[in-house]
Amino acid sequence: MSGHSHWATIKHKKGAEDAKRGKVFSKISREIAIAIKEGGANPDSNNKLKMIFEKARSVNMPKDNIERVIKKATGGGADAEVLEEVMLEVLKQPEDAAVLVEAITDNKNRTLGDIKKILAKLGGKLVPEGTLKWMFERKGLIVIDLSQNSKPADELEMLAIDAGAQDIAIDSTFCSIFTSIPELEKTKKALEDAGVKIESASFGWFAKDVKQIDLRAQENVKKLLEELDDNDDIQNVYTNVDFQE
Repeated sequence: MSGHSHWATIKHKKGAEDAKRGKVFSKISREIAIAIKEGGANPDSNNKLKMIFEKARSVNMPKDNIERVIKKATGGGADAEVLEEVMLEVLKQPEDAAVLVEAITDNKNRTLGDIKKILAKLGGKLVPEGTLKWMFERKGLIVIDLSQNSKPADELEMLAIDAGAQDIAIDSTFCSIFTSIPELEKTKKALEDAGVKIESASFGWFAKDVKQIDLRAQENVKKLLEELDDNDDIQNVYTNVDFQE
């Protein structure tokens, strides 16, 4: 899964840059609101919310910001923001790359319009639901920043296997550990108990089989992913392309 690991690295670096201008705070705020709507405001009984709180702390999101989001999400009222989750499937052309787009929006028509403009500029089209999604499966992803851990990569790999990892990808910067959905929290806790510092833990969609394309085509796909990811309403983008180091 080297391609997924590489994209996770790009996303992490981009997230650090976005945090400086507050864009990532807005996206995390929406994730918190949706998680509270789905499972309540107690992170002890809502694992999704717990992971989003950890994500917020990892990018130094101010506590006051988080508390305001919680208050707004639990307060209701006529002025409460109505958010909905949207999953879109995109075929990137001419590379024939599959792309899944997860968005949280208060205006679906606006979000769809923005995405269509990006696709018209960078190549790609929206396809009917189910056309591409079958090519992916939902998994847990734990990312470890190697520079923040003293343990060598091979030891981290053994610890991850013992903790229940399904797959592992290691590059010069990060160790990406893939788990089943039910095993994510258990694997994360086992690694932390072993003294491993976790950079992030989340759920995502990952290709069952990666697509090999040349470097120029990879750059074209990457441009699309980055532009989509830069949209305020879009939370995550996934592809079946294997990005080479």
